[in-house]
Amino acid sequence: MPQIFDFPNLIAALDAGQGLTNKGYTFLDRDQKEQFYSFERLREEAMRRAAHFRHYGLKKGDRLAMVVPDGEDFVPTFLAAVWAGIVPVPLYPPLSMGKLDAYIDTLVSIMGKAKPTYLVTNEKVQAVLWGGISQVPSVKGVITTEELLLPAPEGASQDKAEVTEDDLCFLQFTSGSTSTPKGVSVTHGSLRANAWAIMRDGLQTDTDVDHGVSWLPLYHDMGLIGFVISPLFHRVSVTFIPTLTFVRNATIWLRTIHKVKGTISFAPNFAYALAVKRAKPDQLASLDLSSMRHFGCGAEPINPTTMRSFVETFSKSGLKPHALLPCYGMAEATLAISFIGLDEELSTDVIDVDAYQQDRKAEPVPVEQLVGGRAQEFVSCGKAFPKHEVGIFDDAGKRLSDRRIGEIWVRGPSIARGYYEDAEATEKTFGNGWLKTGDYGYLVNGNVYITGRKKDIIIINGRNYDPQRMEWIVDELPEVRKGSTVALSRPGTQSEELVIVVESRTQKRAELIELVKQKINENLQLMPVDVVIAPVGSLPKTSSGKLQRAKTRQQYLAGTVGQEGNRTLGGNGEKLVVARHVAKSLLGRAQHRARRVVEHTLEIRSVSDALSKFKLAGSYAQKRVTRLLG
Repeated sequence: MPQIFDFPNLIAALDAGQGLTNKGYTFLDRDQKEQFYSFERLREEAMRRAAHFRHYGLKKGDRLAMVVPDGEDFVPTFLAAVWAGIVPVPLYPPLSMGKLDAYIDTLVSIMGKAKPTYLVTNEKVQAVLWGGISQVPSVKGVITTEELLLPAPEGASQDKAEVTEDDLCFLQFTSGSTSTPKGVSVTHGSLRANAWAIMRDGLQTDTDVDHGVSWLPLYHDMGLIGFVISPLFHRVSVTFIPTLTFVRNATIWLRTIHKVKGTISFAPNFAYALAVKRAKPDQLASLDLSSMRHFGCGAEPINPTTMRSFVETFSKSGLKPHALLPCYGMAEATLAISFIGLDEELSTDVIDVDAYQQDRKAEPVPVEQLVGGRAQEFVSCGKAFPKHEVGIFDDAGKRLSDRRIGEIWVRGPSIARGYYEDAEATEKTFGNGWLKTGDYGYLVNGNVYITGRKKDIIIINGRNYDPQRMEWIVDELPEVRKGSTVALSRPGTQSEELVIVVESRTQKRAELIELVKQKINENLQLMPVDVVIAPVGSLPKTSSGKLQRAKTRQQYLAGTVGQEGNRTLGGNGEKLVVARHVAKSLLGRAQHRARRVVEHTLEIRSVSDALSKFKLAGSYAQKRVTRLLG
């Protein structure tokens, strides 16, 4: 019988790690060297780093922004903030030097909403961030992860904070795939409820058997809640692969599962497609995936063809069909909403296209009608967790019956409090006791089927089309980079018109354009009016890797699609961007120091003395910038 854990909050779960030295988190670096943090060591690290935060004057309820790229620094720093009752705000690090302009703009926007007192990052990253940090009035300064490795400051408290279930635990900013990022207020109560739903109701974990493996970004809800927080609540060890290592070499994911005999891993749809694409016969023969109990798939629409290909391909490596676990969730629900049953295999629903596009009904038809585009197939994401409820509603707020397509609403103890300091958006999304997800879908006997994002629907001649269906069709072309196709619409004379944007390295652009048009026409009886071939790495994506359809559409209409990103700049262009931001950062840091000197001095001395120090700070800034630019 598996041991059951039920801690009242994350701090209590962390505190209970005292003495537990044989279980914990293993962090791999780029060279696959391991660094192990037992649950006891995580507790000790959290206590010591919490003392550093308190030494800086941070107190319960203060926000602490985090731009920490490395997992072995991110996890103990995040837990330290929670231990002290400080509210961490995880933010993604700069992933592409060529996109620093857009990154700094987003950073300033998010920090402006969160109003953090300090920002934690490492010495290297802070060199390019100060140009943005100096624009956020609430920020008193930067704490480096290097500082946090030092012994605890003398006299600073390492005691755990006292919290209630209604207290804010952390802010999870949404990925911004369809709108600007908003800060989801995750309370200790909603976090505990969702961790229980995931690990006990959903996965039925066993501390003596299970071992998680994850390459997911830790600043994203699936990586953070799914593989740091929930396993901590339920004593499951995890091995973390650096996200960029996976991006460069997707096979490292499955090789690590083989090595550690992993049992649980989750990933978006594109990762499964990538794993199939990179699979080689000799690798399949050498891999043993028989230990895997749960391969979860969520975070974006699930392609049934991709799922079947993954199971078929890796059955040669011992993968069991029922290990595949389609699921549904979002940050506003803390993380997870529904899972399929543990003994269930992949299940899909094939429905009539005309009834779906014109009448918003999911009428089942034989699978043979998928040929020629007369039907559409959707994956079951299972049923809502116990104590949670999923309903389908029309635009007027009327609840719909089974197989009627509408917006998915959710309620239950896992639902977050709302959006941080945004009453209007909170009322719109969380009002009347339901979370309005912004996703379209339908129910069949309690099973949830997701059809697409409400804001992404393309309407052509009165018929509704899901962009991901078109994108999956085009992704099958070998010349197209997988997971980098965007279907969008542009205004036409009588109706919206279809446009397809793809990333590709092909030199035969005219041929690829015709192939894309042919594929769409064959499957959907639609003809794109335009096909745009963009450089690899140039289309806008969120911090979690989701394509930003709305932003791509804006760029297309403005005539700038495919003109952003480091790959469009060239080597010298990227160096210029970095140099410019380092210069801005030096100036911003000096200005921030000067402002802090003035603020501090005005509190305790004369104005003339403060102005004198401001002049000295300005001279310092001028010398640093001059030295950088030569």
